[in-house]
Amino acid sequence: MENLTYQYPEYFWLFAIIPFMIAWYFYKKKNSQAAVRFSSTAGFKGADKNFMRYLRHILFVLRVLVVSLLIIILARPQSVITESNTTEGIDIVIALDISGSMLAMDFEPNRLEASKNIAIEFINKQESDRIGLVIFSGESFTQCPITTDHATLINLFKEIKQGMIEDGTAIGHGLATAVNRLKDSDAKSKVVILLTDGVNNRGNIDPLTAADLAAKYKIRVYTIGVGKQGVAPYPVQTIFGTSTQNMEVEIDEENLKIISQKTDGQYFRAVNNESLKQIYKEINKLEKSKIRDKQLTQKIQHYMPLAIAAIILLLLEIILKLTIFKNII
Repeated sequence: MENLTYQYPEYFWLFAIIPFMIAWYFYKKKNSQAAVRFSSTAGFKGADKNFMRYLRHILFVLRVLVVSLLIIILARPQSVITESNTTEGIDIVIALDISGSMLAMDFEPNRLEASKNIAIEFINKQESDRIGLVIFSGESFTQCPITTDHATLINLFKEIKQGMIEDGTAIGHGLATAVNRLKDSDAKSKVVILLTDGVNNRGNIDPLTAADLAAKYKIRVYTIGVGKQGVAPYPVQTIFGTSTQNMEVEIDEENLKIISQKTDGQYFRAVNNESLKQIYKEINKLEKSKIRDKQLTQKIQHYMPLAIAAIILLLLEIILKLTIFKNII
């Protein structure tokens, strides 16, 4: 039987009494036989041997079997069945910062395009998950509600451009909009992947207040700070055209970490395309692991058939003792 275990295996030590039972049985039989003296045994030579004398030992065998079954019953045989929820998928909303700073070229070709392309790769691998998209800058809006139509979602991703909405970085608004898209979901796991390269400077919703709202609805938020350490090249418009200028990278890592902690998520820092790809892989692995932690385990007890067998063998011993072997024991 698969996955058969015993809740109290220490009771198997009781099998040590079986050899003592056998020894005591034969010792008792040897010393309980009556002796009668005859001058000669010649008169018994033609007597048929009574095989019932040997079959009487079956009563002791039945008793040993009953004791053995009782020991196994005490050990509580059981099997474990685990029901997984991983096939039910996860509801995910990607909240993407599209502010002007996302045009920085420390990613290839820039932060925004790299974030779009790598997110699309991630979406293509999430076959059973519903995914939505929220974009934010100076304000936020839902680019795509959660859906299993990943082809449409990817097309909407490709259409994202910097300047679609007023510039700025409204992290609180972006997170609150994502939470609003997930709060009524009945999925086993609800996740926001919040990606930004700046500090909250717009909107009237504080990022930590939005995090509290996510925690209330049991939505995990994985935050990603995008940008290498130090300075990064930004495109700057001049009278001579577009040129690049190194500007300091400023990411509110402290609040991003607090947001993830409040919601049982995790904070990541992406410094290039490859590290961002690895972060998406790690988020996927972490989330699947959390789902597996919610597997339902059911224990099925198997002692009842053994108890029935023990009762039947005990009754059989009693019946044989009172009938067939009544005058032989």
